[in-house]
Amino acid sequence: MEKFEGVTGPAAPLLRANIDTDLIIRIERLVGTGRTGLGGFAFEQLRKLPDGSDNPDFVLNKPAYRDSPILLAGPNFGCGSSREGAVWALMGAGIRCVIAPSFGDIFFANCFQNGLLPIALPEEEVRRIAEETEASQGAGRTTIDLKRQVVTTPEGRELPFAIDTRRRDALLQGLDDIALTMTRQGDIAAWQARDRAARAWAWDSVQ
Repeated sequence: MEKFEGVTGPAAPLLRANIDTDLIIRIERLVGTGRTGLGGFAFEQLRKLPDGSDNPDFVLNKPAYRDSPILLAGPNFGCGSSREGAVWALMGAGIRCVIAPSFGDIFFANCFQNGLLPIALPEEEVRRIAEETEASQGAGRTTIDLKRQVVTTPEGRELPFAIDTRRRDALLQGLDDIALTMTRQGDIAAWQARDRAARAWAWDSVQ
Protein backbone atom coordinates (compact mmCIF):
# COMPACT_ATOMS: atom_id res chain seq x y z
CA MET A 1 0.00 0.00 0.00
CA GLU A 2 1.30 3.46 -0.89
CA LYS A 3 2.36 5.60 2.05
CA PHE A 4 0.31 8.68 2.86
CA GLU A 5 1.79 11.63 4.74
CA GLY A 6 -0.11 14.48 3.20
CA VAL A 7 -1.39 16.06 0.03
CA THR A 8 -1.98 19.57 -1.35
CA GLY A 9 -4.28 20.65 -4.14
CA PRO A 10 -7.69 22.03 -5.04
CA ALA A 11 -10.52 20.42 -3.06
CA ALA A 12 -13.32 19.50 -5.47
CA PRO A 13 -16.77 20.16 -3.98
CA LEU A 14 -19.33 17.37 -4.48
CA LEU A 15 -21.51 18.18 -1.50
CA ARG A 16 -24.62 16.11 -2.13
CA ALA A 17 -25.58 13.75 0.69
CA ASN A 18 -25.72 9.94 0.60
CA ILE A 19 -23.42 9.32 -2.36
CA ASP A 20 -23.34 5.53 -2.30
CA THR A 21 -20.77 3.06 -3.58
CA ASP A 22 -22.87 2.28 -6.65
CA LEU A 23 -22.70 5.92 -7.69
CA ILE A 24 -18.95 5.94 -7.10
CA ILE A 25 -18.46 2.81 -9.24
CA ARG A 26 -21.13 0.75 -11.00
CA ILE A 27 -21.08 -2.92 -10.06
CA GLU A 28 -20.73 -4.15 -13.64
CA ARG A 29 -17.49 -2.17 -14.02
CA LEU A 30 -15.87 -4.41 -11.41
CA VAL A 31 -16.25 -7.43 -13.68
CA GLY A 32 -13.30 -7.89 -16.01
CA THR A 33 -11.67 -4.61 -15.02
CA GLY A 34 -8.43 -4.69 -13.09
CA ARG A 35 -8.05 -2.69 -9.92
CA THR A 36 -5.86 -0.10 -11.61
CA GLY A 37 -8.33 0.40 -14.46
CA LEU A 38 -11.31 1.64 -12.43
CA GLY A 39 -10.40 5.32 -12.22
CA GLY A 40 -11.92 6.13 -15.58
CA PHE A 41 -15.28 4.80 -14.40
CA ALA A 42 -15.45 6.75 -11.13
CA PHE A 43 -18.73 8.68 -10.84
CA GLU A 44 -19.58 7.55 -14.36
CA GLN A 45 -23.30 8.30 -13.96
CA LEU A 46 -22.49 11.88 -12.97
CA ARG A 47 -19.42 12.39 -15.14
CA LYS A 48 -20.97 11.30 -18.44
CA LEU A 49 -23.98 12.46 -20.46
CA PRO A 50 -26.30 9.89 -22.09
CA ASP A 51 -24.35 10.16 -25.36
CA GLY A 52 -21.12 9.23 -23.56
CA SER A 53 -19.57 12.69 -23.68
CA ASP A 54 -18.31 14.49 -20.58
CA ASN A 55 -20.86 16.36 -18.51
CA PRO A 56 -19.41 19.89 -18.31
CA ASP A 57 -21.39 20.59 -15.12
CA PHE A 58 -19.81 17.75 -13.14
CA VAL A 59 -17.17 19.14 -10.82
CA LEU A 60 -14.35 16.73 -11.74
CA ASN A 61 -14.83 17.59 -15.42
CA LYS A 62 -14.20 21.29 -14.79
CA PRO A 63 -10.66 22.40 -15.66
CA ALA A 64 -9.96 23.74 -12.16
CA TYR A 65 -10.80 20.41 -10.55
CA ARG A 66 -9.77 17.75 -13.07
CA ASP A 67 -6.64 16.86 -11.09
CA SER A 68 -8.04 17.43 -7.61
CA PRO A 69 -6.48 15.04 -5.07
CA ILE A 70 -9.05 16.03 -2.44
CA LEU A 71 -12.82 15.55 -2.62
CA LEU A 72 -15.29 17.48 -0.47
CA ALA A 73 -18.45 15.44 0.04
CA GLY A 74 -21.79 15.55 1.81
CA PRO A 75 -22.95 13.47 4.78
CA ASN A 76 -22.90 9.65 4.64
CA PHE A 77 -20.43 9.46 1.78
CA GLY A 78 -19.74 5.90 0.65
CA CYS A 79 -22.92 4.42 2.08
CA GLY A 80 -24.58 1.38 0.50
CA SER A 81 -23.10 -1.98 -0.41
CA SER A 82 -19.67 -3.17 0.67
CA ARG A 83 -17.52 -2.43 -2.36
CA GLU A 84 -13.76 -2.07 -2.03
CA GLY A 85 -13.77 -1.14 -5.71
CA ALA A 86 -15.26 2.22 -4.75
CA VAL A 87 -12.02 3.13 -3.00
CA TRP A 88 -9.96 1.76 -5.90
CA ALA A 89 -11.97 3.87 -8.36
CA LEU A 90 -11.46 7.05 -6.35
CA MET A 91 -7.74 6.45 -6.07
CA GLY A 92 -7.54 5.62 -9.76
CA ALA A 93 -9.14 8.99 -10.44
CA GLY A 94 -6.40 10.69 -8.41
CA ILE A 95 -8.33 11.20 -5.16
CA ARG A 96 -6.17 10.63 -2.06
CA CYS A 97 -8.39 12.23 0.57
CA VAL A 98 -12.15 12.64 1.05
CA ILE A 99 -13.46 15.20 3.54
CA ALA A 100 -17.08 14.76 4.60
CA PRO A 101 -19.26 15.17 7.69
CA SER A 102 -19.74 11.38 7.90
CA PHE A 103 -19.04 8.17 5.99
CA GLY A 104 -20.54 4.75 5.41
CA ASP A 105 -18.86 2.46 7.96
CA ILE A 106 -17.59 -0.19 5.55
CA PHE A 107 -16.35 2.37 3.03
CA PHE A 108 -14.56 4.19 5.86
CA ALA A 109 -12.72 1.01 6.86
CA ASN A 110 -11.90 0.15 3.23
CA CYS A 111 -10.23 3.54 2.80
CA PHE A 112 -7.58 2.75 5.39
CA GLN A 113 -6.95 -0.67 3.84
CA ASN A 114 -6.03 0.96 0.54
CA GLY A 115 -4.26 4.23 1.37
CA LEU A 116 -7.14 6.69 0.98
CA LEU A 117 -7.60 9.10 3.90
CA PRO A 118 -11.20 9.83 4.99
CA ILE A 119 -11.51 12.91 7.21
CA ALA A 120 -14.68 13.71 9.13
CA LEU A 121 -15.26 17.42 9.73
CA PRO A 122 -18.44 19.31 10.70
CA GLU A 123 -20.66 19.98 7.70
CA GLU A 124 -20.33 23.74 8.08
CA GLU A 125 -16.54 23.45 7.84
CA VAL A 126 -16.73 21.25 4.75
CA ARG A 127 -18.99 23.79 3.10
CA ARG A 128 -16.72 26.67 4.09
CA ILE A 129 -13.69 24.95 2.51
CA ALA A 130 -15.78 24.58 -0.66
CA GLU A 131 -16.70 28.27 -0.53
CA GLU A 132 -13.06 29.30 -0.08
CA THR A 133 -11.99 27.12 -3.00
CA GLU A 134 -14.76 28.28 -5.32
CA ALA A 135 -14.12 31.93 -4.41
CA SER A 136 -10.62 31.47 -5.78
CA GLN A 137 -12.05 29.83 -8.94
CA GLY A 138 -10.30 26.62 -8.00
CA ALA A 139 -6.89 28.23 -7.57
CA GLY A 140 -6.97 27.96 -3.78
CA ARG A 141 -5.16 24.99 -2.30
CA THR A 142 -6.12 22.80 0.63
CA THR A 143 -3.36 20.94 2.45
CA ILE A 144 -3.74 17.73 4.43
CA ASP A 145 -0.99 17.04 6.98
CA LEU A 146 -1.52 13.57 8.43
CA LYS A 147 1.42 13.78 10.83
CA ARG A 148 0.00 16.92 12.45
CA GLN A 149 -3.61 15.84 11.81
CA VAL A 150 -4.47 19.25 10.38
CA VAL A 151 -6.37 20.48 7.33
CA THR A 152 -5.18 23.89 6.11
CA THR A 153 -7.84 25.66 4.05
CA PRO A 154 -7.25 27.98 1.06
CA GLU A 155 -7.58 30.96 3.44
CA GLY A 156 -4.96 29.50 5.77
CA ARG A 157 -7.29 28.32 8.52
CA GLU A 158 -6.03 25.22 10.32
CA LEU A 159 -8.65 22.61 11.19
CA PRO A 160 -7.55 19.69 13.38
CA PHE A 161 -9.07 16.30 12.69
CA ALA A 162 -9.27 13.12 14.74
CA ILE A 163 -8.02 9.74 13.55
CA ASP A 164 -7.38 6.44 15.26
CA THR A 165 -3.67 6.26 16.13
CA ARG A 166 -3.24 2.76 14.73
CA ARG A 167 -4.84 3.71 11.42
CA ARG A 168 -2.80 6.91 11.23
CA ASP A 169 0.46 5.05 11.75
CA ALA A 170 -0.52 2.40 9.19
CA LEU A 171 -1.14 5.06 6.55
CA LEU A 172 2.11 6.84 7.33
CA GLN A 173 4.00 3.55 6.93
CA GLY A 174 1.96 2.31 3.97
CA LEU A 175 0.78 -0.83 5.78
CA ASP A 176 -2.57 -2.60 5.48
CA ASP A 177 -3.86 -4.79 8.33
CA ILE A 178 -1.94 -7.89 7.20
CA ALA A 179 1.33 -6.01 6.78
CA LEU A 180 0.79 -4.27 10.11
CA THR A 181 0.29 -7.64 11.80
CA MET A 182 3.48 -8.97 10.23
CA THR A 183 5.50 -6.23 11.91
CA ARG A 184 4.74 -8.14 15.12
CA GLN A 185 5.98 -11.44 13.71
CA GLY A 186 8.55 -11.87 16.48
CA ASP A 187 5.93 -11.37 19.18
CA ILE A 188 3.57 -13.79 17.45
CA ALA A 189 6.26 -16.48 17.20
CA ALA A 190 7.18 -16.02 20.86
CA TRP A 191 3.55 -16.39 21.94
CA GLN A 192 3.14 -19.49 19.80
CA ALA A 193 6.21 -21.05 21.41
CA ARG A 194 4.91 -20.33 24.91
CA ASP A 195 1.46 -21.64 24.10
CA ARG A 196 2.83 -24.76 22.43
CA ALA A 197 4.84 -25.50 25.59
CA ALA A 198 1.90 -24.87 27.90
CA ARG A 199 -0.82 -26.55 25.82
CA ALA A 200 0.86 -29.13 23.62
CA TRP A 201 -2.45 -30.94 23.20
CA ALA A 202 -3.89 -27.96 21.33
CA TRP A 203 -1.05 -28.08 18.81
CA ASP A 204 -1.08 -31.81 18.06
CA SER A 205 -2.82 -31.34 14.70
CA VAL A 206 -0.81 -28.25 13.70
CA GLN A 207 1.83 -28.99 11.07
